[in-house]
Amino acid sequence: MSDKLEKKIHRVLELYRWLSEGKPVVKAEAAQQLGVSGKTIQREIDIIRHFLWEHAVDDVENNILYDAKKRIYYMIHKNPMMFTNEEALAISKILLESRAFIKSEMMRILDKLLACCVPLRNQKIVNEMIASERYHYIELQHKKVFLDKMWLIGNAIHESQYLQITYVRAKDHRNVMRKIQPQAIMFSEFYFYLAAYIEDIDKKKAFENADDIYPTIYRLDRICDVKVLKEHFTIPYGERFEEGEYRKRIQFMYGGRLQKTTFWYCGYSVEAILDRLPTAKILKEENGRYLVSAETFGKGIDMWLKSQGDMVEVVKTERKI
Repeated sequence: MSDKLEKKIHRVLELYRWLSEGKPVVKAEAAQQLGVSGKTIQREIDIIRHFLWEHAVDDVENNILYDAKKRIYYMIHKNPMMFTNEEALAISKILLESRAFIKSEMMRILDKLLACCVPLRNQKIVNEMIASERYHYIELQHKKVFLDKMWLIGNAIHESQYLQITYVRAKDHRNVMRKIQPQAIMFSEFYFYLAAYIEDIDKKKAFENADDIYPTIYRLDRICDVKVLKEHFTIPYGERFEEGEYRKRIQFMYGGRLQKTTFWYCGYSVEAILDRLPTAKILKEENGRYLVSAETFGKGIDMWLKSQGDMVEVVKTERKI
């Protein structure tokens, strides 16, 4: 390849990169920066425009327009693959509020998110809007890095492979070893969790409810060691784990028997209750009080309802087999 052709390819790619990142191209400035004439810049932008026109896809159509008033070229997207300012800000806020990762990991994720998914001209704006929250970010007490472990577990779920884990129990801080069938990774209120069926265990000794047919819940940061076994497990189609349905009923990440709780609610926003408990149904309303029923796993709901104080009055709890 000749030196002249190589330089031309470099210029075209550089112009394309600027435009695709949302950077407006001023012909005179681009010509000076790339060491060519304005006419050359014009011809090479036309090459990019023609290429985009030839290879346009139905849902992703890029085009280069010229703003005569500002004297700039810019790229428009029929279906932008990058986030808007609003989307980037919202996702950054959710990430920071989750407190899901240690500070160094969270900052790295935010930097990558903004660098890869936000047009260059918008990155500074979004960064300024979250600067205070980044500076005052407080990581969780466990201070554990577990993304590589989570990916390992996720692959085992995908391939239906057994895991051998060493887990630190919350109640007595003892290490226990378990052979498990991993089913799903979930996130709730600061922590990632693994739902899994335990193998080779005496349920009468280990569990409060020996007939519990539902997965056990493990907090990912408490799994101190994990080994993927070569052995695979099989679950019949009719008995497969329905993560979405299970997730509706395990809002508090406590394993245990399925139960139906009926209670009166007299707070300001019954919508907040319905959002907190996806299975909740309003049975009736009397003078601003709502009779609500909800299905959940375990006793986590009992503690949550007590935390609502006088706004909640439990009527009955029915535990199911």
